[in-house]
Amino acid sequence: MAQAPGSGASKISKPGTKEVQVPYSSITPTTTIKIGRTADWVLVTQDAVWVASTRPFAVLRIDPATNKILARVRIPGEACSGLAFGFDSLWVPICGSRPALVRIDAKKNALSATLPIAPAGEEGGITASDDSVWMVSDKVGSLVRVDPSTNSVRQRISIPPGSFNPVFDGGTVWITGVESNVLTAVDATLGTPLESIRVGSKPRFLTAGAGSVWTLNQGDGTISRVDEKGRQVTTIQVGIPRTGGDIAFGADSIWTSVFEIPLAL
Repeated sequence: MAQAPGSGASKISKPGTKEVQVPYSSITPTTTIKIGRTADWVLVTQDAVWVASTRPFAVLRIDPATNKILARVRIPGEACSGLAFGFDSLWVPICGSRPALVRIDAKKNALSATLPIAPAGEEGGITASDDSVWMVSDKVGSLVRVDPSTNSVRQRISIPPGSFNPVFDGGTVWITGVESNVLTAVDATLGTPLESIRVGSKPRFLTAGAGSVWTLNQGDGTISRVDEKGRQVTTIQVGIPRTGGDIAFGADSIWTSVFEIPLAL
C-alpha cells in the first residue's frame, strides 16, 4: 500500500498481480445514474438492474436498455447482505434496529412481504434455488431455508459457525465460512450438509461458473476454485488481500475486486 501523502517515504506498491489487473482509469462509463446518498448492492436480472440505496432506503429498478430508473421501491431499513432474485421477486435482507427479509414483487415493483428473519451480518449474502430462498441468519451457523409459497421458514440447517455467504448452483447451496476457511456444500433438495472443503484464508464472497465454485479469500488475496463434481481445490494468486469486494463469473472469466484494488480477472 502507498504510504500517506506527506510522509516523506518512498511509495510502496499496492498488492496485486499486474498480469491479471485492469486499472479503473481504463474503464470508460457510458452513463452515470444518481441513485441516492449511497449505492451498494447490485443485482442484474434478465430485464433489469436492481440497486440498493440509502437516503432514501430503497431498491431501484433500472432499465439497462435506456439507463432510466423505472421504479424506486421504499424498504423499511438499509439493504445489506446482498440481493437475490427468484419466484418473480427480489429478496432483500435488511440490517439495522429492525432486521428482516423483505420481498419485492418484480411485476408490480412493490413491496409484497416483510419476513421477521434477520441476516447474520452486513457482509453476508442470500441466494435462491429452484424451490427456496437461502440465507444465514446468525453467526453460529444457522442456514435458513425460506418457502416462497408461504413466506415462512421451511428448514434450518446447521453449518460451520462464521459462515455468511451462500450461492446456489448445480443442485447445491455453497456457503463460505470466513472464520473457518471452508466452503460448505448443502444438498438443495434435502437441506442436508454434505461436506466442508478447506479453501484460502477468510473466504467471503463467492460465485459459480464453468463447473466450479470460486471464493474470494480476503485473508491472503487469493481465489480458490472448487470443482463441483470432484471437489478438487485450485488456488489462484491474485494478490488482493483486503476486506469488502466482490466476485463474479462472466465472459469465460472471473472478475473480482476489493477496496482500493483495481479490477482483476
